[in-house]
Amino acid sequence: MRTKIVAGNWKMNKNLQETKELLAELSAKLPDTDADVIVAPTFVNLQAAKTALQDSTIQVAAQNMHFAENGAYTGEISADMLLSLGVDVVILGHSERRSYFGEDDALLAKKVKTAIEKDMKIIFCFGEELEDRKSGNHFALVESQLKNALFDLEANAWNKIVLAYEPVWAIGTGETASPEQAQEMHAFIRKTIADAYNSSIAEGVSILYGGSVKPANAAEIFSKPDVDGGLIGGASLVATDFTDIIKAI
Repeated sequence: MRTKIVAGNWKMNKNLQETKELLAELSAKLPDTDADVIVAPTFVNLQAAKTALQDSTIQVAAQNMHFAENGAYTGEISADMLLSLGVDVVILGHSERRSYFGEDDALLAKKVKTAIEKDMKIIFCFGEELEDRKSGNHFALVESQLKNALFDLEANAWNKIVLAYEPVWAIGTGETASPEQAQEMHAFIRKTIADAYNSSIAEGVSILYGGSVKPANAAEIFSKPDVDGGLIGGASLVATDFTDIIKAI
């Protein structure tokens, strides 16, 4: 059975005190769930988050990492730095990293390779822009993003991969892919992996939906057979909203 996951990407939000307050509230309100619950605060608050959650089942992830072990990469964070804090989960390929910071498939393949070598769990993000959806190119684009960044991996690396499909046109816009659209793409992703590897890997990988998931729509989206949870943005910054989404899975 695939792991159900609800992950909160906090992006560039919450200072140290606000981080501690939100985590305390989340811990107090966390419902009983079989799903893995993950939060990804900003880099500077990762250690505080680990400390605050040391007695909790909530996991802590980083929002990004560099592919190099060390060196002259001012402002960057390495896998070893994250691991030294006890953080072994990292989000890679988020649409905002791709769009604002020019991260392409080749760069992401290097980051993925490093994370796998360091035995980290990866939440790998990908998805189409609105123009790709309108032109009917969304399936081809998603296939290429997966192929270029992930399909050179050995089969056994896939037990460290979680996929997060995020239609870019539905991130922070209030727009959401319909549950049917989400299921259609998730099923396509699973078939693409099966064709490249095998059905066992395809059926075993958790695929999350990311794009304006809210308490009001979470249950319907999560009910689809190939949707294994969500990568949550804005709603993860409000404890009640985030815990209501967890209850929906």
